[in-house]
Amino acid sequence: MEQLTEQESLVESSALYSDDLAPIPSSRRTWNTWNYAALWISMSLCIPTYMMASSLIQGGMNWWQAIFTIFLGNTIVLIPMVLNGHAGAKYGIPFPVLVRSSFGTRGANIPALLRAIVACGWFGIQTWIGGFSIYQMLRLWIPSLERLPDVFPASFGLQTGPAICFLLFWLVNMYVVYLGVDSIRKLLVFKAFFLPVAALALLWWAISAGNGLGPILEQPAKFTTSAAFFAFFFPALTGMVGFWATLSLNIPDFTRYAISQRAQVKGQVIGLPPAMTLFSFIGVVVTSATTIIYGTTIWDPIVLAGKFDSKLLVSVAMIAVAISTLATNIAANIVSPANDFANLAPSKIDFRKGGYITGVIGILIVPWKLIADPTGFIFTWLVGYSSLLGPVGGIMIADYYFVRKQQLSVPDLYNTSGMYRFKNGFNQAAIIALLLGILPNIPGFLTTIKVISSDSIPAWISDLYSYAWFVGFFVSGGIYLALMRRDRLPVSDQQKPERLTFL
Repeated sequence: MEQLTEQESLVESSALYSDDLAPIPSSRRTWNTWNYAALWISMSLCIPTYMMASSLIQGGMNWWQAIFTIFLGNTIVLIPMVLNGHAGAKYGIPFPVLVRSSFGTRGANIPALLRAIVACGWFGIQTWIGGFSIYQMLRLWIPSLERLPDVFPASFGLQTGPAICFLLFWLVNMYVVYLGVDSIRKLLVFKAFFLPVAALALLWWAISAGNGLGPILEQPAKFTTSAAFFAFFFPALTGMVGFWATLSLNIPDFTRYAISQRAQVKGQVIGLPPAMTLFSFIGVVVTSATTIIYGTTIWDPIVLAGKFDSKLLVSVAMIAVAISTLATNIAANIVSPANDFANLAPSKIDFRKGGYITGVIGILIVPWKLIADPTGFIFTWLVGYSSLLGPVGGIMIADYYFVRKQQLSVPDLYNTSGMYRFKNGFNQAAIIALLLGILPNIPGFLTTIKVISSDSIPAWISDLYSYAWFVGFFVSGGIYLALMRRDRLPVSDQQKPERLTFL
């Protein structure tokens, strides 16, 4: 017992330790099945989920093709979600600490920063959505807002009115970061009631204005050949997987509070695919209805709401969207990167500083361009970042299940001189595997953003980008296993986590 207490003392005095990164003791693990189901239902109910579904309709799919693609993508991403969640539930450790076992105590900053940068991008997108909803409301009462002279270069693609509202909403987000996460509890409750009601109201309007559900669901697909369909389907499926590829990495941040493995597995199975599919169905129906009602497909719900005649109705809806977006943004896109940035320097970066860093990067990513059209949202944003996160996921699962056999030494995860130090804190095998997993997707990404011509490289190489998450996941996982085949680090009996009192 004395030895174990000494181990705990060593962990808490480590430079790799902080209260935010510490293992959660068994006594504080209280999340049951329904907590995880509720978590996923809450996170699925957001504007980007609606936009993801509607982008498939505007891309040319009919309703059942879009729903099937979304359900399949979320079922696929559920697998790494549950597998990576196992370590969180077993050891009570967050994502930045878990990846120390594969990337090394200092190398863990690499996947943590990749994950954090993606979260910054989502923060920027959500902030833009919230700011644009405010703009849609204000322009009704202050028409001159639409006529403000442009102050940004044409290449920015940014009008002055939306830019002002974006900046104002960004400042509100930063103020909430200053107040702390607890300040948004009531906003989350508001969102939990408002978004389902608003979604059902929008569905009712679409069915009513579209002359019933029948004409809406009869809208045909726009693809003329099977080849054209599959050319859109596979990158779209990759995008659907990429949508939650972020959480499939840092899910230990949540499963560390689970009362059991069964709770985190059942909760995620119940919550993720059904909630995403159901809410997406509303997006699919409403977007299909816009084709009938307006003669053109409107995939952005904020733009759609702006077309309603009643100033008061639009104003109430836009304010509610802004409040809901604020709550989602802080909960989903600030907490995770704040932990990741804290992992860089646990004693110097706290939640508040991590939140400010997230906010600045969220602007630099120019989110208004990422969601300017469905093509950019799916092919540039969702597929693009999945090419970074797929390799990390492959390495994490290969390491935890095949190299470590689900046995980690928690004290060593916080020890700069322990078994996860590797060479100067970096595991070269993981870094090599990561780079080789990202490499095949780079040519396709560069042609997608038109940095290089599609004729300059063979088509089969650029086509790999359509499967970016899958390519990166299996290439990196396989290479990592090959490089680590002679480096299976054992966990001694004294280091086994079951012997530690704080677990």
